[in-house]
Amino acid sequence: MHITIRRLLLGLMLVTALLALFVAGAGAAPSSRATLSGSVPGWASSAAFKSAASPTAPVNFRVYLGWRDAAAAEALAKAVSDPASPSYGKYLTPAQFRQRFAPSQAQVLAVQTWLKGQGFAVDYTPANNHYVAAEGTVAQADAAFATNLGMYQVKGKLVRSPSTALSVPSSLADTVSGVIGLDDSAVFVTTNHIVDNTAPPGPTPGFRNAPPLSTYWAQFISPYSYPAGFAGPTVLSRVPWTVRGYTPAQIKGAYGISSNWDGAGQTVAIIDAYASPTILTDVNQWSTNRGLPTMKSSQLVQVVAPGTYRRAENSKQDPQGWWGEETLDVEAVHGMAPAAKIVYVGAPNNYQDLDAAMNHVVDRHLASIVTNSYGWAGEMVPKGYVKPLEDTLVQGAAEGIGIYFSSGDSGDETAATGSASPDFPASSPWVTAVGGTSLAVNSSNTRAFETGWGTSNYSVATTTGIATRTGWLYGSGGGYSKLFAEPSYQKDAGLRLTGRGVPDVAAVGDPQTGFLMGQTQTFPNGVITYDEYRIGGTSLSSPIFAGLMALAQQQNKPNDGNGYGFANPLFYDNPGEFTDILSVRTAVARRNFVNGVDDSNGTSDVLRTFDDYSGSPTQSTGPGWDNVTGLGVPAGIFTP
Repeated sequence: MHITIRRLLLGLMLVTALLALFVAGAGAAPSSRATLSGSVPGWASSAAFKSAASPTAPVNFRVYLGWRDAAAAEALAKAVSDPASPSYGKYLTPAQFRQRFAPSQAQVLAVQTWLKGQGFAVDYTPANNHYVAAEGTVAQADAAFATNLGMYQVKGKLVRSPSTALSVPSSLADTVSGVIGLDDSAVFVTTNHIVDNTAPPGPTPGFRNAPPLSTYWAQFISPYSYPAGFAGPTVLSRVPWTVRGYTPAQIKGAYGISSNWDGAGQTVAIIDAYASPTILTDVNQWSTNRGLPTMKSSQLVQVVAPGTYRRAENSKQDPQGWWGEETLDVEAVHGMAPAAKIVYVGAPNNYQDLDAAMNHVVDRHLASIVTNSYGWAGEMVPKGYVKPLEDTLVQGAAEGIGIYFSSGDSGDETAATGSASPDFPASSPWVTAVGGTSLAVNSSNTRAFETGWGTSNYSVATTTGIATRTGWLYGSGGGYSKLFAEPSYQKDAGLRLTGRGVPDVAAVGDPQTGFLMGQTQTFPNGVITYDEYRIGGTSLSSPIFAGLMALAQQQNKPNDGNGYGFANPLFYDNPGEFTDILSVRTAVARRNFVNGVDDSNGTSDVLRTFDDYSGSPTQSTGPGWDNVTGLGVPAGIFTP
């Protein structure tokens, strides 16, 4: 009897201990596992939780592996990019980078074996072993990563996220740097182009700018007075009508760029999502209309996955908007450097695979210049996403690839998110962030003035001419990072910022003084036809700057086989190569079609301001580097 009771008590103690162990381990990785910090997005709050994700729903994700000796990789990338270093310009080839820093085949095999053991199908691993792509179900992901995937209502979207931090077996702790794709954070990535606050033009819907449209600045003058606090040049007592959209000749003229250089021998890569089915015919019609050389398919190469063309619009995917983005990027680069080769890499979606597209461009060294026109609003990016992308950017710098990102179109993001922040990836210290300006070009294709892009809207009563402010609209992205400390190239320039400062440089971006783009569209009468319209945003600024860097490399580095690579240290060492952008508080008038295509439903007149940061309170344009235009815009072809 005594033995039986003792055994019962021991059994109860064991059960109690097991229960305590289970409770202690709930929500945390077991001791035999390693937690992946930053794998739960900040937006995945308990208040936003709606339900568990369907266990049978598909998941497609990438397990990223960190570089071997990551500190040495960063040191090398910094040295080859620093003009003061004896290693400056001594870039690695992709094969050399892989040999020195890529994860080993044994590490890749270990990750693949674990994933297969969890029931996932392993799809692909790039040559640099940077990640292992896999697919399976939510139930498999829950079990493999010791988490629970849930659905959250965020910014009007139902999106998926782990509810607790992901974990992997401890044996992989020193190998895995992050997992991308299990959460839907990338659904918040947006393009940085603006088409007059209408739906983005793709095959649907069509869009046209309403006249009066000046060919050059102040060709036509409106009957409206300037809003309070804004003024025009002394010769203008009334607000000028906006331009039709600048041409490459006008932009290059304003920046003092000689037509003797065309980018021959240079390659620029463009990363976006999807792929426009009419891009070659569109860019060639646009080029013919501008008097530029047309492009052959060998000069405009599209790298896209099967099925990427003609992707249907749906709740998660926006191919129509991205078709317009691709068209803008290609025409902007081609307009600046008409003989340069363009490699377009289109991710098969706009919510998951842009990071893989970047890795593809870098590890294949598809170009020496890469332009990107997308980003998160602010730095609302899961911290687990940052390290894998930063590793890719480090490889790009080590290989002498200059990677440019648009700085965003919502100023310091105060109006959009409630707190001041630059956008990511523009805030990465390994990219060149390109901000936007408002540019006035004279009839002689020279600069009348240029100032920082920040815009408020004023409605106008056509009977009285009285303008009423209706709010701040948009402007060049910029500010001070909370993710990244001030990099050495900004410290050495004497800026003394609270964090990585954005942007680095700038080019025309304001949609009131934007770019004349041509694209096939579908109009309300059902006619599908090519038409042209004005477009802006830092999505314009980045490819304009990238095209001009192709000219700089053609002129100054024709024989060494390399370009300027990651050029920020060189830019900050040579501020005199840029035109400093100062404050010019003025305004422009514009007329809009109510229906976006013609005057059958009437028109409305508005005023738009320049150098206006009323909705972006931490920004200002002024002498030297500023957080709207950076160091400024090109002052001729960059020649340090």
